Amino acid sequence: MAKPRSPAHLAYGRALRQLRMERGLSQERLAHLAGLDRTYVSGIERGERNPSLTNILKLTDVLQIRMSELAALAEVAEIERKD
Repeated sequence: MAKPRSPAHLAYGRALRQLRMERGLSQERLAHLAGLDRTYVSGIERGERNPSLTNILKLTDVLQIRMSELAALAEVAEIERKD
């Protein structure tokens, strides 16, 4: 298993996972709806992938949130990790 790219990547991944689970979506379903591969979504959630803006937009569209909301959740995840 690869290491997270950075704490920020890991925080965004945790935020994405939280949103996905709150909506009752599997990684496979989220990936399908966004037109991505499940392993790619898994890599984002583990902080191993560096998603493009295009792919972040696809994911936030499926999750029906703004990018700023994802960023805010990631900031909270980063703060909680530091505490």
